[in-house]
Amino acid sequence: MVRERAKIQINCVVQTVSNPIQEFLKLQSASGILLFTFTVAAIVWSNSRWSDSYVQWWQTTLSFGFGTFIFSKSLLHWINDGLMSVFFFVVGLEIKREILIGELSSFRKAMLPVVAAIGGMAIPALIYIGFTRGTPAVSGWGIPMATDIAFSLGVLTLLGRRVPIQLKIFLTAFAIVDDIGAVIVIAFFYASSIVWGHLAIAGVVVILLVCANWLGVRNFLLYAVLGVILWLAFLESGIHATVAGVLLAMTIPARSNLNKRGLLKKVHSILEQLEGDNPRPVTSDSQERDQSSVRDIGQVNQDFKSPLQRFEHALHPWVIFAIMPLFAIANAGVRFEAGLSSLIMNSVPLGVFLGLVLGKQIGITLFSWVAVKRRIASLPSSVTWRDIYGVAWLGGIGFTMSLFIAGLAFGDGPLMSESKLGIYAASLVAGIGGLLILSRRAEPSAKD
Repeated sequence: MVRERAKIQINCVVQTVSNPIQEFLKLQSASGILLFTFTVAAIVWSNSRWSDSYVQWWQTTLSFGFGTFIFSKSLLHWINDGLMSVFFFVVGLEIKREILIGELSSFRKAMLPVVAAIGGMAIPALIYIGFTRGTPAVSGWGIPMATDIAFSLGVLTLLGRRVPIQLKIFLTAFAIVDDIGAVIVIAFFYASSIVWGHLAIAGVVVILLVCANWLGVRNFLLYAVLGVILWLAFLESGIHATVAGVLLAMTIPARSNLNKRGLLKKVHSILEQLEGDNPRPVTSDSQERDQSSVRDIGQVNQDFKSPLQRFEHALHPWVIFAIMPLFAIANAGVRFEAGLSSLIMNSVPLGVFLGLVLGKQIGITLFSWVAVKRRIASLPSSVTWRDIYGVAWLGGIGFTMSLFIAGLAFGDGPLMSESKLGIYAASLVAGIGGLLILSRRAEPSAKD
């Protein structure tokens, strides 16, 4: 009896820590609704009679420090350089998890989303460059490259059981590869003049983090302190501070100190104690001992999780329910003074719009088709080419990363406002287009 109960508990624990994709998909889908709400709030605020307060509020200076060491930045910069570093840290954890145990963990599994993402980044960038070549606005070529996971998965959620889990995983995987591409683009193409001394400090910190991982250090405080130092070094280096978040994530240990045999031994010991106490009269003391044993099993569950899983589990809700909505309301505001004529007449919004809507369709679908025909990859089970094309439309929902790159490329000014128009229009059209295409998919029967 004890052994059977221990096996049941082991299976529950292992499934909890080794299958995070379901929880990830649910959280991302829910956050899409919140992102949409805060985006609408930002647009309404910036076009209301209180529009001046929108700009003034986010330019409010916030300072902190000790002694002569003082940091003073606007609220907007603290969000984009500070809180978004936490966002990129969680993105880095997701990337590492997918590479180690997820859809990017083997060549065969990874090739379809990787090839799809490459096409979904290259074609939109080329379309944008075609519209802005020879102008200062060409520096925004990275804007239409990214896909917003939260919004795109949110649209898929509207379709309910029509959408198989394999299609959601495909969308998540190629969007994560998109994120990898975006991080590379930010690090190499949107850096200001590099301060090599601070970059050298960052390099030393990364080496210390790698050594701590290699030596089996699992102390959260050590990684947190070194992470803050790494962020400060990048903040002053000329390379955007958010890159520090991804580098830190790559050094977080992905293995637990407690293996499966150790887990079984601990749970077995706790259940033996429970079994040995029965039968016995039910008293307040016996109930307290039972509850203590249950808490001990819960603690074993936590101990079995790797630092990577624990960091991701702790920070993911904060990122998608607090940091991303805060980023949206701080960055999404734009005055619609010129109206839709601005989208038609100017190269920036038109390049962004066609890059996201048309470029993503062509890039993701065409590159996926070539990969399958060349036997480099294969379609997931239950997924058709219509599904791939529908998801390619959803890939045109850029938003979070597109807004972020637009801010790096253009700063404040008319080009930033124009790029926002293109991003909004593209995300709306791409979301509706993908929804209409995938809604024609038959809902599976109860036995399926």
